[in-house]
Amino acid sequence: MQTEPHHHDYTSHHAENEKSTLRVVILTAAMMTLEIAAGWVFGSMALLADGWHMGTHAAALGITLFAYWYARKQARNPRYTFGTGKVSVLGGYSSAIVLQVVALLMAVEAGQRLFNPQPIRYTEAIAVAVIGLAVNLISVRLLDEHGGHDHGHEHAHDDQGHEHHDHRDHNLRAAYFHVLADALTSLLAIAALVCGRFFGWNWMDAAMGIVGGIVISRWAIGLLRDTSQILLDGSPDERLAAQIRAALDAEPGVILNDLHVWRVADRASAAIVSLSAAQPRPLAHYRARLAGLPGLAHLTIELNPQAENGEERA
Repeated sequence: MQTEPHHHDYTSHHAENEKSTLRVVILTAAMMTLEIAAGWVFGSMALLADGWHMGTHAAALGITLFAYWYARKQARNPRYTFGTGKVSVLGGYSSAIVLQVVALLMAVEAGQRLFNPQPIRYTEAIAVAVIGLAVNLISVRLLDEHGGHDHGHEHAHDDQGHEHHDHRDHNLRAAYFHVLADALTSLLAIAALVCGRFFGWNWMDAAMGIVGGIVISRWAIGLLRDTSQILLDGSPDERLAAQIRAALDAEPGVILNDLHVWRVADRASAAIVSLSAAQPRPLAHYRARLAGLPGLAHLTIELNPQAENGEERA
């Protein structure tokens, strides 16, 4: 078995994502304060729900920021065998839990207001909701520019130093879902308030809170599913595993005894390959066959010679 000492740093692409997230945290916190105050003064459940869940989103975005900072600071800490790539995944998972709690609280509070309606000052509430939507759309744009909507770039290096690009940052994806949830609830709040103001449909204010909670819950469940699979090493890159098998199957006289592929970052993977060969070649030869495979950030090869009858020699 041969391994080569090197660093696993997956944070090179985080700088812009971190800056964008900080800007969004500031915007979200400011808008949260305004909407909560306006919701209480004007009696709007839609504004209150939007304001309070913006507060929880600000806290969740703080988790995103911390994950970026910690992953960057500890990137070369030898205690993390495969680097801190999963820190951002853990940040996304934690934010998804907060998102799910927000959805539940929104639905519960809206349900209570549905049966116990309160007077609403519609004109003022609509104005605040429109400002909130504008802020949310700016935040969505800031994060989407750097890959919040599954277009972010994951940079991984194989053992020969080649860089590969992947396209998902679960930490930023969580932040994106949080601000997108803010934009959705602001939009629903505006719709509810307009219906209440012009058609007298006061029940719409609470009903939209329930609808928003259901939609946000679906986003949270999807994010929890994706991130938990990576954290538990339960989501191997099957395409990468197939490419490794194909490359080694093309090598005459080589038998692939065992293969383990797992993700060490959002979509950067590590692999342990166990081979046997009647006429073993240098490990560098087998590494060269696997060089350049997208997403392969770390490779360990175990090479066992074969006896003439095809069995491994002790």
